[in-house]
Amino acid sequence: MRLFAVLLPLSLLLPAFANAEENGVRAFTPCRACHSLDPAERGLPGPNLSGVIGRAIGSAADFDYSPVLRKARDEGLRWDAQRLETFLVDPAGMFPGLWMSVRGIDDAAERQALVRFLSDPASR
Repeated sequence: MRLFAVLLPLSLLLPAFANAEENGVRAFTPCRACHSLDPAERGLPGPNLSGVIGRAIGSAADFDYSPVLRKARDEGLRWDAQRLETFLVDPAGMFPGLWMSVRGIDDAAERQALVRFLSDPASR
């Protein structure tokens, strides 16, 4: 009975974890048109996003960044979860002159799911 009392609450959480992962995958789907999470994949319209969290902005190998992102790199700015979420609200507003032509993500839950997905390689 004691084991059941522990396992039942945990089993109720599993759908929430699965849902969070699914939401991240779903939120990344439109990004796949230009970006990859496969570290070996190059030559796409956007930079590779494998390991983006913690990486210096504008520093993915073999990618020609907009001047505003090269400036951010030269200033030592790095992607962290908070900066990425702010960027996803309004990319061009955060970095005027950005070559990436995409609207921000209005839905906070969708942005957070995408940031969690990009932050956790194990979720892919």
